[in-house]
Amino acid sequence: MPVDFEIRDQVAWVTINRPDRMNAVDAETEDRLEEIWLEIEGNADLRCAVLTGAGDRAFSAGADMKSSNAASGLEYWGHARPNGFGGISLRDSLNIPVIARVNGFAMGGGFEMVLGSDIVIAVETAKFALPESRVGRLPLDGGMVLLPRLIPQKIAMGYLLTGRRMSAFEAKEMGLVSEVVSADDLDAAVERTITDIKACAPLSVKAIKHTVKKTAQLHPRDAQALRTPALVAALQSKDSDEGVQAFLEKRDPVWSGT
Repeated sequence: MPVDFEIRDQVAWVTINRPDRMNAVDAETEDRLEEIWLEIEGNADLRCAVLTGAGDRAFSAGADMKSSNAASGLEYWGHARPNGFGGISLRDSLNIPVIARVNGFAMGGGFEMVLGSDIVIAVETAKFALPESRVGRLPLDGGMVLLPRLIPQKIAMGYLLTGRRMSAFEAKEMGLVSEVVSADDLDAAVERTITDIKACAPLSVKAIKHTVKKTAQLHPRDAQALRTPALVAALQSKDSDEGVQAFLEKRDPVWSGT
């Protein structure tokens, strides 16, 4: 299979397994990723997901231009992909945190998947770029619209219009990467983040992500005033009472997710 999918201890592990192709995504891989994200969305017990690439060279080199069924630029654009590259770069229906474990190059669609993740942990040697214009293509699946919204427009345009690469440290300085670590520390950093997420109430985490994703276009006052079902569910949950009680009793809370 082009993608390995495993659930361990309420965590979904999604690994693009094409290391011989720098974990580039072909049509089969794209379809499998969409299936996996749908399965994750349907599993209420999951606390977070980790997305990565097999090996130690690449997170993902983006679209597989060497694939025998690779589409032309116009054909690619004409095929609807509302959830963006890899089914994740523009996805707004997934309510658990997605951690991008960036173990190497994240190019084109690979970078778009990083932009669509919630938390990004990258090795020191990771490189990021949207180099589509250098091969006569366009970053259609989120790159053009996400990058200028996440960093200052002039800086984003500098990368978009040149296709040049940014280092992991440059990406962190611009706020695109949460943490930069050595290759030896990558897995420990990911596990530490998973542990921190699990220390939080599940419904609170889901409500926070839902609010951030759904209100980005609103004035802060209007966003704060929204009474979304996710927010109401978190505030009325048993865990809301459990968290306060555990604090008063000076113990760790036991979350039920209800």
